[in-house]
Amino acid sequence: MRIGGIETAPQHFLGDYPNFKWEGFKHIVPDDLAGRSVLDIGCNAGFYTMEMKRRNAGRVVGIDSDARYLEQARFAAKHEGLDIEYRQMSVYEVPQLKERFDLVIFMGVLYHLRHPLLALDLLYEHVVDDMMLFQCLQRGDERIPDLQENYDFSEWSLFDQPDYPKLFFVEERYASDPTNWFLPNTAAMEAMLRSAGFVIRENPEREVYLLGRGKRHYAVEPPSFVKQS
Repeated sequence: MRIGGIETAPQHFLGDYPNFKWEGFKHIVPDDLAGRSVLDIGCNAGFYTMEMKRRNAGRVVGIDSDARYLEQARFAAKHEGLDIEYRQMSVYEVPQLKERFDLVIFMGVLYHLRHPLLALDLLYEHVVDDMMLFQCLQRGDERIPDLQENYDFSEWSLFDQPDYPKLFFVEERYASDPTNWFLPNTAAMEAMLRSAGFVIRENPEREVYLLGRGKRHYAVEPPSFVKQS
């Protein structure tokens, strides 16, 4: 991220991050967000909140569980003269906002969570009103298999297919990060999003999706924590 033309993390192992990533998919976000509300979950130092405000968004809120990131975000927003609200809270606390947003940004967070499906359920039920910009680290096979809706209990070989939806669990560390818990393959990621009730509107590049609200994939009633208002 750059503030006043100065790169804030010149030694980042991914380079000019997240700016170089943003350049690859920013075209799927409306150029003019006039009057629209935005929530950035896991906002870090505020890169996406500031980009949304520069696109004329109305109310912009960034949340993160790390106070250090929020301090950096507030400093950056003040330096750029942008009116953005930042709160310290986790994704599991979004029902406390009691508000839905036109655009929710959920980038680079899901694989750091111990309860990823719970997080997606909460976002669907409580904060996503129209669109969600989403990204999750993925590993494994990138193909989407043609699966039946149901299989017999005796079916075993299906799960050995490389392209079957899989969610890899990291017990210790991946990329030296102890919070990298779950790494889905492409089929699993898209299936999890559908299961939570989202539909994929656009997939401009690997791992990045623009989502809309669809119908839940529950065979039974949602659990009680999801139905809370």
